[in-house]
Amino acid sequence: MSHKSELIASDINAYLEAQQHKSLLRFITCGSVDDGKSSLIGRLLYESKMIFEDQLAALEADSKKVGTRGGELDFALLVDGLAAEREQGITIDVAYRFFSTEKRKFIVADTPGHEQYTRNMVTGASTADLAVILIDARKGVLTQTRRHSFLVSLLGIRRVVLAVNKMDLARYSQEVFDTILQEYRDFATQIDLKDITAIPISAVYGDNIVEAGSNMPWYRGPTLMHHLETVEVGDELPSKPFRLPVQWVNRPNHEFRGFAGLISSGTVHQGDRIRVLPSGRESKVARIVTADGDLPSAVAGQSVTLTLDSEIDISRGDVIAEGDAPPQVADQFEATVVWMHDDPMLRGRSYLMKIGTRTLTATVAPIKHKINVNTLEQTAAERLELNDIGVCELELDRPIPFDAYREDHTLGGFILIDRMSNNTVGAGLLSFALRRSENVHWQALDVGKKVRSQLKSQKSCVLWLTGLSGAGKSTIANLVEKRLLSMGRHTYLLDGDNVRHGLNKDLGFTAQDRVENIRRVAEVSKLMVDAGLIVLVSFISPFRSERRMARDLLEAGEFLEVFVDTPIAVAEQRDVKGLYKKARRGELKNFTGVDSPYEAPENADIRIDTQVVSPEEAADRIVAHLANAGMLSGA
Repeated sequence: MSHKSELIASDINAYLEAQQHKSLLRFITCGSVDDGKSSLIGRLLYESKMIFEDQLAALEADSKKVGTRGGELDFALLVDGLAAEREQGITIDVAYRFFSTEKRKFIVADTPGHEQYTRNMVTGASTADLAVILIDARKGVLTQTRRHSFLVSLLGIRRVVLAVNKMDLARYSQEVFDTILQEYRDFATQIDLKDITAIPISAVYGDNIVEAGSNMPWYRGPTLMHHLETVEVGDELPSKPFRLPVQWVNRPNHEFRGFAGLISSGTVHQGDRIRVLPSGRESKVARIVTADGDLPSAVAGQSVTLTLDSEIDISRGDVIAEGDAPPQVADQFEATVVWMHDDPMLRGRSYLMKIGTRTLTATVAPIKHKINVNTLEQTAAERLELNDIGVCELELDRPIPFDAYREDHTLGGFILIDRMSNNTVGAGLLSFALRRSENVHWQALDVGKKVRSQLKSQKSCVLWLTGLSGAGKSTIANLVEKRLLSMGRHTYLLDGDNVRHGLNKDLGFTAQDRVENIRRVAEVSKLMVDAGLIVLVSFISPFRSERRMARDLLEAGEFLEVFVDTPIAVAEQRDVKGLYKKARRGELKNFTGVDSPYEAPENADIRIDTQVVSPEEAADRIVAHLANAGMLSGA
């Protein structure tokens, strides 16, 4: 490496000690396409002498081969590592780089400028203390400048460096710089960005990067490197209320029981009174244990194991908090979501939510609006598409301890995960708990599902028949119910068409309406199972995610998925209701199998091939399956 500290040769221990106690600044570079983000980071690495000699040689060779500087050093190539990035001259993925100076260590994330990679920018910004927002001096404030600035504000980054780049191509004009700065400040005021340091730079020639240079004598502020080395960040965390999300219950033997995790905010001392959420139980800190021994106190950013002076039931996902200033507990929230997947976010759909050290199920209640980042206008929305930013209500399957994201990023920030593919599909910020979540509690009843089922001499369950329109679901479900009734069993049949005459009469057939249709029916089915009934559900229910949601509402063994498997050609040939003909003529939009997808079950409990099995035989098979599973005998 080109840079060598004198301590490396004279006192290696002193050098390592100095490195260990340097402060760390995490920052991102963002802005529109081709504003020079990668070039800036490359220049910082070069000027801080954090490039190995072989890397420098490779950079010189690559600059001649694929560079954009006519054979001169192209610093962007130090960061744009993907072949696709080098070919297009743009950043696609988030590139993280480490470098250090005599005063501070840095981790910088180079984030993409293209709108289609906004999700990558959110990833890079989620852990940053400061944002360097670049603007091309020739182009001024652009759409992506506003988008990224809005996201920076949304994600709680309060310190911004406005780096007006390519001043060399704007003849180092102070007028150009002042005009851009005024326009940006006008927009920043609307999104509550106040701590803005504006610096005119040329990443290619190094003006105001490390040294001021002589091209802009009218600028008297700090260079970029000086500002990065001296800006104060992260000092507010230790002064906030103590929070430790429990990552692991450490029980190496019967004499030790500790609760390990990373302190997200505040300070804890031995002997402090703490409260555990969501249970609300209190205790005192007996020991603060680390690998290097016990500590009298610990602060935000440290990983520790706490032992308590009394036995309390604490599990992974619980939060140990300051006794006098605990977080709130709720299960319904207003949240802001940045959608990060090609498949839209739909009202009524359930996702896995990862928040802190806890994973649970979150259902999208009404989507209140989405935000136009250019005008900050709020517009009505029924779904969020890729890169949309919206405000919605979320209903969780259990109460959680939380702080608003603006107060605590760990207890207020979350990701949404698709239940089927396990892909991360969204990132979000909790704003506040909905008042109704504080007033609505589950009422304990003396008569429960088990007693109701015993009275009926059966085990309650859901038979969920899914398949295309015309597959024969309703016919088979009707036959099954008649057979069960003849055996003295207690049933109820929920049919897709019948339910739309009342409970779901307000819903259409868009994707979001189909999701909400199934969500409501699943909740009704759950209540009927609690009543001790055998519930037959005959719905197309085209999406695997909603069928999985319905299964997860019930206890193991209570949900049986019956796939009435009929090819589209056969179902269309039957077309008892004439619906396929209407759909083919364009008179019926969003019809499953024609212009709306059907996701067939991958592991149905029962599969009925209607091409070889008659409805009567199918009904017999289903009843036999129930009998073999013990559902037709006393609970």
